[in-house]
Amino acid sequence: MEKYLDIFLKSFTDYGGYLVREVLYPGWGNYFYWLLGLSLFFWLLEIIMPWRQHQAKIRQDFWLDGFYMFFNFFLFSLVGFNAISNVGVQAFNDFLALFGLQNLVAFEIHSWPIWAQLLTLFVVRDFIQWNVHRLLHRVDFLWEFHKVHHSVQQMGFAAHLRFHWMETVVYRTLEYIPLAMIGFGIQDFFLVHIFATAIGHFNHSNFKLPLGPLRYIFNNPQMHIWHHAKTIPRQYGINYGISLSIWDYIFCTAYVPADGRDIHLGFEEVETYPDNFLEQQTFPFKGTSVLAGKNNYTENGPANT
Repeated sequence: MEKYLDIFLKSFTDYGGYLVREVLYPGWGNYFYWLLGLSLFFWLLEIIMPWRQHQAKIRQDFWLDGFYMFFNFFLFSLVGFNAISNVGVQAFNDFLALFGLQNLVAFEIHSWPIWAQLLTLFVVRDFIQWNVHRLLHRVDFLWEFHKVHHSVQQMGFAAHLRFHWMETVVYRTLEYIPLAMIGFGIQDFFLVHIFATAIGHFNHSNFKLPLGPLRYIFNNPQMHIWHHAKTIPRQYGINYGISLSIWDYIFCTAYVPADGRDIHLGFEEVETYPDNFLEQQTFPFKGTSVLAGKNNYTENGPANT
């Protein structure tokens, strides 16, 4: 037990030091400034070439979503997630050791070219996240947390990172074993993080960039806006893609019936949903109806686009 306590306490000091270095020392390998730079880039695109021209440059909940960005990517780890994760990983490794196992690696890919490693990580991780995203919509308990993300009523790049901290717990827990089995730890490669963050910002931005045939591979604002539609064609949602849209086309969950520029966003009774950070964090725990907002759909048949 003392070992786990040491890991727990050391994780706070290690992560605190990391965060201080991120803020004080800009550089090409600095994720804090990459996030800031990407955010400013997509905000500039929204200002110069807005898809919804009637939407204010500083849209509804802009600053709230900005806070969510830095809370979910940095502050949440500082207040305990990083420490609990490190203890969990150590406890899991100790459990494996009881059976004479030192790791879960099923096949070794570190001998592959770096581009192949990064591509494999990106595709496998995105497919896992696509499936987790489906769970967030299908499991009543998880949907209550995911509603925080769907409470966005005016879309913009920063809405990408408006999500409840419980989603981080769910995603990282379900990602860990599959990625570990192919030789990746939970702290995956920096370039994959940056690329996925850029696509996530793009998906949520008030910006239109026709992708042509690439729209069947990469997610985009004109597809993802339908995922956030207040009225949807299926009970459990559509267009679950995180970075890649191809999974939705393969598994017939894609739905882009028309230009969705001006559709209403959110879910049933979204107007009464809490509009501040603290209440949004506590609201899912208050025993609200687990079905509220999930049954607001129309019987339009299967998606065929």
